[in-house]
Amino acid sequence: MVEIIFKMIYFLASKPLDYKTKRLNPANGFINLLKQHLSSEVRALFICADPQAYDFNDCYAADVKEAFEVEGIIFSSCGVLDNRSAYQAGRLVERADLIFLAGGHVPTQNAFLNSIDLANLLKNSQQVLVGTSAGSMNAAECVYAQPEEPGEGISKDYRRFLNGLGITKIQLIPHYQDTKDYLLDGLRLFEDITYPDSIGHNFYAICDGSYLYGNGSEEKVFGEVFRIKDGVLSHISSDNCIYQFRK
Repeated sequence: MVEIIFKMIYFLASKPLDYKTKRLNPANGFINLLKQHLSSEVRALFICADPQAYDFNDCYAADVKEAFEVEGIIFSSCGVLDNRSAYQAGRLVERADLIFLAGGHVPTQNAFLNSIDLANLLKNSQQVLVGTSAGSMNAAECVYAQPEEPGEGISKDYRRFLNGLGITKIQLIPHYQDTKDYLLDGLRLFEDITYPDSIGHNFYAICDGSYLYGNGSEEKVFGEVFRIKDGVLSHISSDNCIYQFRK
């Protein structure tokens, strides 16, 4: 049973756009559903993962803008929220119609989002939020920061559970099709790290093309998703299917 926390519209995806082609991923009705909640012209805000990677953030935001505009969703403005603009985070969030939470290193982004108090800035907001990868993970109330960089799998100091934005209680793990057989620090990422971490938790591993959709009254995953609970993996939905969470 899942409690709906926020009233905003959100799409928390594994990979909503192809960064090589700079096109949105139409899988599982993503583009069509997104267009139902956005006008043809929006004020967009790109929120980074690394607040100091200024050139990268500008290029990433430009790619996102191009991908949306190809689909007829024009950005009348596109702000970038990183350390350069953190002092005006409240105004930028308030003015945006569409917020895009970037992908990257989960703990790095998490620290930045907490430093600007984004969770409080988003409360009672009416924006449409699109998350990708780390951004989707950090949208959770309690974030499972699955180790990904060398050393994190064996570090006693690495924090695997972090305070997130609280948009949802659902703990997502993206890119499952690519990482399910991954080895990190000599350990199997899922069987040796994530499965034990799932004791007392429900993790939802989604594949690229899948996304969690919420509208304030319901939450559902469009596409393929696996649940990892108490060390057990279950396949609960396939591509072109919908998994509805109970309230």
